Amino acid sequence: MIDVINLALPYFGLIILGFACGRIQKIPDNGLAWMGFFIVYMALPALFYRILAKTPFEQLANPPFIVATTLGTFLMLLLSLGIAYAIRRDLAQSTIAALAGAYGNIGYMGPGLALATVGAQASVPVALIFCFETLLFFSLVPFLMAIARPGSPTFLRAALDVARRIIFNPLMIATALGALSAALHFEPPVALDRLMQFLQSAAAPCALFTLGVTVALRPFTRVPWEVPLLVLIKLVLHPVIALVLLIWFGPFDVTWVKTAVLMAALPPALSVFVLARQYDAWIEPASSSVLLGTLLSVVTLTTVMWLVQHGGLTQALVR
Repeated sequence: MIDVINLALPYFGLIILGFACGRIQKIPDNGLAWMGFFIVYMALPALFYRILAKTPFEQLANPPFIVATTLGTFLMLLLSLGIAYAIRRDLAQSTIAALAGAYGNIGYMGPGLALATVGAQASVPVALIFCFETLLFFSLVPFLMAIARPGSPTFLRAALDVARRIIFNPLMIATALGALSAALHFEPPVALDRLMQFLQSAAAPCALFTLGVTVALRPFTRVPWEVPLLVLIKLVLHPVIALVLLIWFGPFDVTWVKTAVLMAALPPALSVFVLARQYDAWIEPASSSVLLGTLLSVVTLTTVMWLVQHGGLTQALVR
C-alpha cells in the first residue's frame, strides 16, 4: 500500500497545493486564463501527439475496446440523466447534472495518472478513450440543450457548432496528427521533438495544480441531495461497469483494461462547471459536484490505483 500512496501523493499533493493556494492567495479567477491556455493548447497536445506518434499504427485500430469504454460512459450518462430528470423535471439542468455522473477528468488528470500508474503502455488506450468520450459529450450536450431550449439556435446551427468544436479542439488535432505520424512513420526534427518533450513534461503538474486552484475558487454552497448520488455513480459505479463491459467485449490486453478502469474512476471534470456556466443551468450544484468528487476521489481513486498495481483487476479477469 505504501507504494500506491507514494504514487498517488504527488498527484493529489499538487491538487491540494493548488487548492490551498487558491484559498489563501486571493488572485482573481481570470488569473488562470493563461495557465489554462498553456495546458489545453500547448502541454496536453504535445503529450497526446508524442504518445500516438511513437505508437505502432495498428494498435490504434481496436473497435471492440472503443465500443466497450464509450458504451460504459454512455450508460452512466443515461443513468445520471434519468436520476437528475426524476428530481429536477428540467432537461437543461438534468443534462448538466448527468455530466457529473459520467464526464471524468480525462484531460487534466487522466493522462499523467494513467502513465504513472500503468506505464507507457497506457498511452494508446488513454488517447482512444479521450477522443471518443470527447466526441460523445461534445455531440450529446448541445443536442440535448437544443431540445431543452427550443428558442436556442436551430438544430443545423447546433450541429455545425458541435462539428466546429470537435474539429478545432487542440487535443483532437494533436491526436489526429499523432495517428497520422504513426501511420507514415514520421519523426519530427530533434529540436522540435525535445521542445514537445518539455511541454509534455509540464502537462501533468500544471494541469493538477490548476485543477486545485480552480476547485478552490468555485463557490461551495448547500449540496443538493442528487449531487452525492451522481458523484458516487462516477467514482464507484462507472469503473465497475467499465470492467464488466471490457470483460464482455474482450479479451483485451490487461494493461488496456487497467487503464480503462482507472480512467473511468476519475472524478467529475472541471468541464462540468464550465458547461453549466455556459448554458446557465445547474451552476452551483455543478461546482459542488466537482469539489466533492475531487475530494472523495482521494479515497476511491487511490483504491483503484492499488487494485491496478497489485493484481486485483488481473484476478477478476482470470475468473
